[in-house]
Amino acid sequence: MSENNEIKKVSLADAIKQKLAEKKQQQNQPKNDFGGGNAGKMMRTQNNKKPNNQRRRTGGS
Repeated sequence: MSENNEIKKVSLADAIKQKLAEKKQQQNQPKNDFGGGNAGKMMRTQNNKKPNNQRRRTGGS
């Protein structure tokens, strides 16, 4: 195996620091037209809440 294909062991702290750095880079990139934070999710219409019909169904006062 050549030196480029060797797997490098990384400590847990270093891995976390690397992930945080990647997150910061993604946050600094310009946002898309769909609201930015929801990567890959399209905006959908909001459903209205249905009224509670329990009083009408049970004949309550």
